[in-house]
Amino acid sequence: MSNNYMQLALAEAEAAARLGEVPVGAVIVDPALGAVIAKAGNATLAQNDPTAHAEMLAIRAAAAAIGSQRLAGLDLYVTLEPCAMCAAAISFARIRRLYYGAEDEKAGGVAHGGRFFTQPTCHFAPEVYGGIAGQQAGRLLRDFFQARR
Repeated sequence: MSNNYMQLALAEAEAAARLGEVPVGAVIVDPALGAVIAKAGNATLAQNDPTAHAEMLAIRAAAAAIGSQRLAGLDLYVTLEPCAMCAAAISFARIRRLYYGAEDEKAGGVAHGGRFFTQPTCHFAPEVYGGIAGQQAGRLLRDFFQARR
């Protein structure tokens, strides 16, 4: 089932790319219900907002949908390893599990960089599963940036 949710996240990333945004997509699901709660693609350009990453937008939409700042029991699927800002938001939201696609050696904040969830100041760390459809997600990003060079 997780691959189906990652395919939805990839579709969000592709939609973002068509709008000129960096192709990252995110989907938040309630695994107990098998239901998608929220989905989003990057929208930093469209919103003139450097925090409008796919994860942040999906977290905001999910919190609004369930009427709570805590997303305990929900899972997040995102096409790219979250940055430190998004990792912090994931922690604060109490996301149960994080599934991500491509590794981000340059700006990642989970398996690379600051490794937010391993820091002593991190109050909550989700279960983390990387590499889900990672080649497909990575190819989407490479193609996007190659077309702009």
